[in-house]
Amino acid sequence: MSARPTPNGAPAGNTPAGARLAEGLRAVWRHAVQTARLIIGVPDYDTYVEHQRRFHPERPPMSYEAFFAERQAARYRGGGGRCC
Repeated sequence: MSARPTPNGAPAGNTPAGARLAEGLRAVWRHAVQTARLIIGVPDYDTYVEHQRRFHPERPPMSYEAFFAERQAARYRGGGGRCC
């Protein structure tokens, strides 16, 4: 399946407007995924890593698997689990 041409004949994905639209849709998708994860109780790993790098540079961030397990344990034991 090819991209639908614009009125000037160029494929929509290859125009600056098409590229901006595609990037905008990717941003909306990332935000929707992050929101869905927060709704079901899974915090965003990328946000955690950025927090660690910014506020706790002396501590290496957990792996995704360790982060997920720690968040699940915090959720189901009823504790907070926040560092700050």
